[in-house]
Amino acid sequence: MAKPKIYTMPMAKVYPLYIAKAEKKGRTKEEVDEIIRWLTGYSQETLETQLENQTDLEAFFEEAPELNPSRRLIKGVVCGVRVEEIEEPTMQEIRYLDKVIDELAKGKTMEKILRTQQ
Repeated sequence: MAKPKIYTMPMAKVYPLYIAKAEKKGRTKEEVDEIIRWLTGYSQETLETQLENQTDLEAFFEEAPELNPSRRLIKGVVCGVRVEEIEEPTMQEIRYLDKVIDELAKGKTMEKILRTQQ
């Protein structure tokens, strides 16, 4: 079975879309970066390196230093699918990121997005 096309898409192509979505709603690139670092364990420097290297989404998540265990608390629907019910691990990681960026754009506080308040 062929991999979904999104797996081979460079993170550097998706990243500006996340920033644009956030900025359109008055949020910042720094908040997007903080969310990505929280989710993946990348430092700002290693995140920027991944972007510069055109790392595809599959490798971006496979190479993540430490996927945050609190990401399992991310619930809800993205693209018509409940993120907590996605069985394919890489697709679930991609959708977790989509969901928290959606939350940012919808005005949720960073504390709630980063699951520091239960």
